[in-house]
Amino acid sequence: MKKTCDLHTHSTFSDGTYTPTELIDAAARMGLASVALCDHNTVDGLTEFLNAAKGENIDAIAGAEFSVDYNGTELHLLGLFIPENQFGKISELMVDVNERKRQSNINLIASLNEAGYEIDYEQIKNSTPKGNFNRAHVAEELTRKGYTESKDQAFKTLLDSKAGHYKEPERLGFFEMVGFIKSIGAVPVLAHPFLNLNEEELEVLLPRAKEKGLAGMECYYSTYSEDVTQKALSLAEKYGLRFSGGSDFHGERKPDIELGVGKGNLKIPYEWSVALKSAE
Repeated sequence: MKKTCDLHTHSTFSDGTYTPTELIDAAARMGLASVALCDHNTVDGLTEFLNAAKGENIDAIAGAEFSVDYNGTELHLLGLFIPENQFGKISELMVDVNERKRQSNINLIASLNEAGYEIDYEQIKNSTPKGNFNRAHVAEELTRKGYTESKDQAFKTLLDSKAGHYKEPERLGFFEMVGFIKSIGAVPVLAHPFLNLNEEELEVLLPRAKEKGLAGMECYYSTYSEDVTQKALSLAEKYGLRFSGGSDFHGERKPDIELGVGKGNLKIPYEWSVALKSAE
């Protein structure tokens, strides 16, 4: 049986529902050869994650998922194989980013409150280990209180930027972040590109991104159709990018997506993890 891995997961340190330790335990039970923790704009859960993997027969990959800007479009960029001695440098860089996100959250809740949606900022903040939260947590609370029928509906209505309550915080530039990830000895990988850009837009982005140091692209992803998967593989090969893949596991926050296998459609070769590591 070929070894498999999962190179994109989340924990309670962003918007997942598994602690880093629970994530390692679950990955070990599944027999995954490697798993990457990629919480949003934070490395705070990585020390626990790496410690939990000691003594387990699994490669724990220190990662993070950064929200970045590309010509006014939000893209997500993974930093994989982050050296432990660089965690502090990332945390320092993220201070301003997370402060802008914090202010965005405050403004969002205040706007919803003013419109008659009674949800509490402090309550949502206290539901996460470090007080960091995003729209997924707000969507959950809106649904719990009956203001929306589902989290998906919350995103499509009240939490859509067009509704006027949510205003996107300023983000770091895509190419700037690619360079930063490379500079600390980590591996930059473009996450789920077809969720944000179409094929023509990727044809413009990828050659320049490769020149700036982009090492890989997520080609296997939980919500990709077979057709999209093949397009991603072809583009990655065309521009000399290494293949990556991940479930984007969030635990109970995305109950239809399972660790390692996504919606049952994923089988990510461990060799991809090995190849990406050699790109450090």
